[in-house]
Parts: sequence; C-alpha cells; structure tokens
Amino acid sequence: MNPDATSVTSALQALIGQQAARAGGWLPFDRYMALALYAPGLGYYANASRKFGAMPSSGSDFVTAPELTPLFGEALAVQVGEALERTGTDEIWEFGAGSGALAMQLLGSLGERVRRYTIVELSASLRGRQQAALAASGDRVAWASELPESLHGVVVGNEVLDAMPVKLLQRLDGQWHERGVVAGDGGLQWADRPTELRPPVEIAGAHDYLTEIHPQAQAFIRTLADRLTRGAAFFIDYGFPEAEYYHPQRHMGTLMCHRGHQADTDPLQDPGAKDITAHVDFTGIALAAQDTGLATLGYTSQGRFLLNCGLAPLLERASLPERVAAQRLVNEHEMGELFKVLAFHRGAYWDAVGFRAGDRTHTL
Repeated sequence: MNPDATSVTSALQALIGQQAARAGGWLPFDRYMALALYAPGLGYYANASRKFGAMPSSGSDFVTAPELTPLFGEALAVQVGEALERTGTDEIWEFGAGSGALAMQLLGSLGERVRRYTIVELSASLRGRQQAALAASGDRVAWASELPESLHGVVVGNEVLDAMPVKLLQRLDGQWHERGVVAGDGGLQWADRPTELRPPVEIAGAHDYLTEIHPQAQAFIRTLADRLTRGAAFFIDYGFPEAEYYHPQRHMGTLMCHRGHQADTDPLQDPGAKDITAHVDFTGIALAAQDTGLATLGYTSQGRFLLNCGLAPLLERASLPERVAAQRLVNEHEMGELFKVLAFHRGAYWDAVGFRAGDRTHTL
C-alpha cells in the first residue's frame, strides 16, 4: 500500500478497535463492514482513493459497466425513458453514482425528458468527483444525503445493493453462529457467537456452512417502497435468486474484496484500502419490496436486459474497441449472466421493454 493508504488503514483500525471496545469487545460483521466502507474520511467509499477505472494502471480497484463503455448507459436510457413516460414523471434518482459516468450517459441520452436528476450520495469525496464530472449539466443535477419523505420518478441503482453491509452466519457442527470481529494485539480477528438468526431457507445437509443475510439492503428497499409515491426502480447488480444463493454447495458464502482489479476473501486485512461486497439475494429484495406494496416489474440477466433495450443496433454503429468492451456486458462468462436487473413499479403495470424476452420473475 502507498503511505496514504497505510495511514487511513491505521486510523480506521484504531476506530474499529474503539467501537468494538464500546460494544463489549465484539462487533457484528455488518457493523464492521459499515465502518470499513463508510466511516467518515476513513472508510473505503469515504476516503480520497480512486475506486473506479478500466485498468489497474489508473490506480483504480474495479470497473463498473458505465466506466467500461457509454453504450451501457445508452441502452439503459431506453428503459428509463420508457419508465418516465409510462409513470408520467420527469425525475431520476440515482443511488451510489460512483464516478458520475452513468448520470452523464443517461442525461446525454434522455435530454430534456429529465427535468431533475438527483444523486443520493453518502461519500463527500465521491460527491465532489460527481459534481466536477457533471458540472456542464447545471442545476438539473442535485445531490442528497438521504431519501426525502416522498419521491416520484425513476430510481436507478447500479452496483449499490452489493455494497450494503451484510451479516455473516456460520453453521459449525450443526449450530448456527453470527460471525463478528474482535480487536486484539494481533490485529483484527474473527469471533463467532451463537445466534438465533438463520438464513431465509433451510440449508440441506449437516456440513459446515458460511453465508450472508441482508437485513440492511432489505430495509433500504422497504424504505424506498414506502416513500416512492409514483414511478419505477431499476437495480442492477451481481447475485442470485434465493434457491441459488443458499444452495448447499455454496458453503463459503459470497463475500469478496476488490483492490487493484484483483479479488481476495479477507475483509479484515487493510480495512479502508479495498472494497468489500457480497452478492445480492434478489428473492429477499423482491419480497422486501412486495411487503411494502411495491410490485415487481421484471427480473432478468443483464445481458438479456441490455439486448432487449437495443444494445445490438448500438454495437453496429460503434467502433471496434467499443464493441469489444460492450461484449463484456452481455457475455455469459463475464457480466452478462452473473449480473441481473430487478425492477419495481408504483402504479399501473406495463410490458417493460427490458424484460420482454427472457423474464425470470418466476424464479425469484
């Protein structure tokens, strides 16, 4: 790590140690993950390190679809534009806007159909970068640090649910434990405690099993559902429906860290210097929305969604390098199958363009 990253990690480790001491010596993993990612000025998404970029040489840690190619936003704009029209709204709300690349793409494609584009961003560092990137859009773009009491419009979240803190559950010798973190002389370490918490489905077999549950992401969806008075919401992320997420063979869970375009499985090492994510349980997200009266509009793979939205004609007009980059969005062995699109609506249902072929709502 560079000196700045080392300094951030040292300060964050000290903060985590203080928080653990105040909590009796043990932090549940979701609390640790929240600090590692979002502690003001120190957490991964709250510090000044560069996160997003296509190549490791840029100093970035990972690439998201909007940074990979603007064709992503152009295709998504077809669905967003249809949703604005069908719901009679003219506002977009984006959560976790990253570098601002997707906002630029959607605004560039949709033009005057968008009266207001609001980015909900917790990170002051990322907000500054977004403001610089979107300066040319003027006062059409606004920022918020939390949801208003009510909103209408089209909500977009690209790779936002995977960054919400998760709880870790470990079945050892047939007994379920919640995994947490303790701070000692040897640094941060795992510590498990017996728990009444369980995965949403019974895990077949008696073998040891590690997995995640997602109360914070589900609570976020319930809050959004409660406050969205008219409109639609589209979430794009990597994950599975419940039956795949909690399959007996997925016994090591999905928790993963990303730094320098490489992945590792140790979130306790160098907190603040790398991303920590978990795959999305899309069934749990859909049920959370349904419980609060937000109906499912569609669910499918990212590859099928983008093709439904007209990515193929866009590719025909694109340069060769752009075509190569865009193939990663739809290829099954890259982002096309692992990433899914789950959408909700408030108001009358319509046959949304992104789900007209290959809808998988029945698998949730």
